[in-house]
Amino acid sequence: MPAQSSSPEFAKPENNRYPGYRLGYPEEGRGSMAPMRRRIPALIVDYAVAAGLAFLFFDYDSIAILLLFFAMTTVGIMLFGGSLGHLLFRMRVTRLDGSAPGYVRPLIRQLLVTLVLPMLVWDSDQRGGHDIMTKLALRLV
Repeated sequence: MPAQSSSPEFAKPENNRYPGYRLGYPEEGRGSMAPMRRRIPALIVDYAVAAGLAFLFFDYDSIAILLLFFAMTTVGIMLFGGSLGHLLFRMRVTRLDGSAPGYVRPLIRQLLVTLVLPMLVWDSDQRGGHDIMTKLALRLV
């Protein structure tokens, strides 16, 4: 059984066999951590949709792109467990226990995503800083 995060055993190499092991997730398939090969295309889809809408309605204003990206992804995660990109690539954002993310955590998560820097910090479970700080995980459906 995987170690709990409050345990000193948590950081030992044998508790990091694969991304998500420490959290009790399967190594692959449904419920496992979403790999980068799905995360990056999903991010590109979300940004492209936001950019397209900004082009159509806001003269391709960069602030409009950012606000649209934030609003679309936040509402998508709150209501459906994932943004358009996440859903297209069969991923869902969940709390660490697998339950729905709720309303506050996605809001904070997406605020951190728009800052970009937290997305560049990763743990051994392939969770970005934005997911670590909000106690969320991006998992396969």
